[in-house]
Amino acid sequence: MKQTILGKTGLKISRMGFGGIPIQRIDAAGTKELVKKMVSNGINYIDTARGYTVSEAFLGEALEGYRDHFVLATKSMARTKEAMEADIATSLKNLRTDHIDLYQIHNPTLEQLETVMGEGGALEALQAAVVSGKVGHIGLTAHSTAVFERALELPWVETIMFPYNIVENQGEGLIRKCKEKNIGFIAMKPLAGGAIEDAALALRYVCSNPDVTVVIPGMYDVKEMDENIAASEDDSPLSGEELEKAEAVRKSLGTNFCRRCNYCQPCTKGISISNCFLFQGYLDRYGLADWAKSRYAALEVKAGECIGCGICETRCPYQLPIREMLKKCAEAFGA
Repeated sequence: MKQTILGKTGLKISRMGFGGIPIQRIDAAGTKELVKKMVSNGINYIDTARGYTVSEAFLGEALEGYRDHFVLATKSMARTKEAMEADIATSLKNLRTDHIDLYQIHNPTLEQLETVMGEGGALEALQAAVVSGKVGHIGLTAHSTAVFERALELPWVETIMFPYNIVENQGEGLIRKCKEKNIGFIAMKPLAGGAIEDAALALRYVCSNPDVTVVIPGMYDVKEMDENIAASEDDSPLSGEELEKAEAVRKSLGTNFCRRCNYCQPCTKGISISNCFLFQGYLDRYGLADWAKSRYAALEVKAGECIGCGICETRCPYQLPIREMLKKCAEAFGA
């Protein structure tokens, strides 16, 4: 597996890492098999999160005896110092380690980011954890280009994670800026949350971009890992045939796929439109029904409360039929 440096962290990692969402579908024994496979194939970057239910715990058990082989990254939705201190402690316990190489602020809004950086905010806890050696480096994940752009201005941000794939390429200019600023760029959702069926083409597309530091497809079985390794090893420019295939995928998905740019917001009823579609993706394509339903249930306003005003559709740069998509989301979740 080809190696690269994760931006200003200086950490040497494999060009393809491991995304820890899908292991919620398997068990601890299956996770151990995946970790052994990673060791034998030179994959040394693992990404998980406090919010991925059993993911941290499964990985912690599987990493016993292998911890030194890996650069371990996790993330938290905590926004205050107290909550982040608690989450760091839980992550260390779950992952059965005394340090986490990269700890990330998980998907804040612009408003939440100000809370994170304010007095008593989560950043205070992370920076204290760096001083104590419990955390090596600090990063941030985002789904919004506005948050991505803001993160590029923050001196404490060493890595940025953002969706990047054949359909979701709205961040390409910002990804380029990451390279210019020596901020590690972590490409999440390379298969667009499972919407892109040709995994080899999807990973080739991401890895052919030299501004991408590491790509982290989610994996839950060894066969899937073998296929992803083969695809990610080739980082040469896409061929004419591959470019044609990518364009066909883009056209196929482009009329019904939310890029989470949030230009449609604010909704007149307060619906978090992009989150509704994100959670539906976990339900339909990831096979994580219980997790998707619990996250959807936490939304203050559900998709079914759409009044069909259509204002969101006038703002969408991709001309998505948002009202119809929200109706289908409400049907999928029963609310």
